[in-house]
Amino acid sequence: MSTADDAVRQPLISGSLDPPHRPNKTSSIKKRRFRRCKSAPSVDAFLDPANPGGLFPGADVVFSKTRPSFRHITLLLIIYLALGAGCFYLIGDQIRGKKTNTVLDAFYFVIVTMTTVGYGDLVPESTATKLLACLFVFSGMTIVALFLSKAADYIVEKQEILLVKALHVRNKAGDARMLREIEANRVRYKFLTNAVFLVLLVAAGTIFLCKVEKLDLVDAFYCVCCTITTLGYGDKSFSSEGGRVFAVFWILTSCICLAQFFLYLAEVYTERRQHLLAKWVLTRRMTFVDLEAADLDEDGVVGAAEFIIYKLKEMGKISQEDIALVMEEFEDLDVDQSGAISASDLAQSNQ
Repeated sequence: MSTADDAVRQPLISGSLDPPHRPNKTSSIKKRRFRRCKSAPSVDAFLDPANPGGLFPGADVVFSKTRPSFRHITLLLIIYLALGAGCFYLIGDQIRGKKTNTVLDAFYFVIVTMTTVGYGDLVPESTATKLLACLFVFSGMTIVALFLSKAADYIVEKQEILLVKALHVRNKAGDARMLREIEANRVRYKFLTNAVFLVLLVAAGTIFLCKVEKLDLVDAFYCVCCTITTLGYGDKSFSSEGGRVFAVFWILTSCICLAQFFLYLAEVYTERRQHLLAKWVLTRRMTFVDLEAADLDEDGVVGAAEFIIYKLKEMGKISQEDIALVMEEFEDLDVDQSGAISASDLAQSNQ
């Protein structure tokens, strides 16, 4: 067997298991080096003033249109509402139904359209108005989706520290502990905060409908549920002028909050399944079948790198395709095919 073949069959991380004759001091040093690997750049390297977002170079070009800022989305929402209200105000005589104030009805119709509530108390009558409503419902749904991912996250994340403080008010948690607590339970805190906010919105809508629209408690709650789920039967709605002023703000907020609630619920469920899978992978005993599967270089033993890769595959963190792509890059950089990347390999590959 050639020297190159022998080198390829060496463990993936040399020195992770020291020979028996090495002193304990050397062993502890190498273990520390393995656990605090310096092969990857620090996260701080990406957080410089020239790149405040922490994205890789060129990300501003790639994501400039796919990741609009909160300011851009808010501006887009304002333009949409102003444009929609203006259009439906000009053709207000072509909309039939229960009307109050012309300007208010135009804003109300835009909100009901973009959130797909569609009570039916105001409906387009002419062909031009129907086509315009179709245009605004699709564009409105797009804006709601963008605004949902930004506005709701912003509101919920602002409440995370307050929630942690409330949970640890007796323990007087410090800033470092609080940050660790938030990071470890970020999804759960978002879900809980969003759930509380949703309950408050439902209560506010129910009370308002009882007091202003003069509905009984059951009908008011029924109207709230039909609204926030965008069911919109139309038998109960905001028909008074004051009710539509409230509806312009409440409908948009409550629909976004409910959508975010189900999003966080799915995240909590997924995160819980991932934790259970990771716990099972890390606690089950390794078998001879696992040993054979984890032995990537087929030398009869499993090194530290091979063991880590195998466990990450079991947890679903990486796939065989991911490993294959990384190995292709490794083979391209390993110019002399020695099984290790050296400075000379990098110099030759760069040339």
